[in-house]
Amino acid sequence: MLSWVVYMARLNFLNISIDNLSSMELLQQLQSGGTVYTPNVYHLLRLQRDRDFYQVYKQADYCICDSQILWIVSRLLGRPIREKISGSDLFPAFYNHYKNDETVKIFLLGAAEGVGEEAKSQINQKLQREIVVDTYSPPYGFEDDPEECEQILQKVNDSGATVLAVGLGAPKQEKWIDRNRAHLPGVKVFLAIGATIDFEAGNVPRSPRWMSTLGLEWIHRIVMEPRRLGKRYFNDALPFVWLVLAERLGLYRDPFRDDQVSLTSR
Repeated sequence: MLSWVVYMARLNFLNISIDNLSSMELLQQLQSGGTVYTPNVYHLLRLQRDRDFYQVYKQADYCICDSQILWIVSRLLGRPIREKISGSDLFPAFYNHYKNDETVKIFLLGAAEGVGEEAKSQINQKLQREIVVDTYSPPYGFEDDPEECEQILQKVNDSGATVLAVGLGAPKQEKWIDRNRAHLPGVKVFLAIGATIDFEAGNVPRSPRWMSTLGLEWIHRIVMEPRRLGKRYFNDALPFVWLVLAERLGLYRDPFRDDQVSLTSR
């Protein structure tokens, strides 16, 4: 039976495009390098009001679905996403896929003091090689400190890393990558991975697989971090439902559409 799936298709979803790739296809394509962002419900809502974040997203090489809720909604909209690939799933899949490739050397940027080093130890022990070459936990507000950012760039460059996994939370991690990737000539792959460094260190437990499959991972995360995430998730629910409804009825309008018209007319 012939398959008419276009594996490189990008699906338009509100005001971003999502790459309709399987995890294996993405891993194979990253051999040539690329920047990967992982949109979820929070990202989509932020992309409706944060112009800088919106422009940063347009520069990504790959945008992949990080949310089972988005995966379900894509089907309701008649534009099914093939696979949910969260950053916390992609990162271990990435280092396992390239564990025997000595050219792959990972730098972990983010998480609290000591967490990155624990993640480094756990990953390297698991793979029986020093695939994670260095880590750094930046201080609060570092992104607005040019001297601190310069020191981070120097540290990454000196490490010989070819992969930079940034776990600073959105939109900080995506904006930092976009602003600084040109100054990291040795890095070929940039991964925005949120809380994944904490997961790898065993500092924060992941939800059970069945919860993730049913799109209920957000409940687990609220239980683990109620003060930080509870209010955010509940405040996001109604605006997201409205956006999806507007998209389904053909009423959605990209708030930054004029930005793209301006860019394409140059």
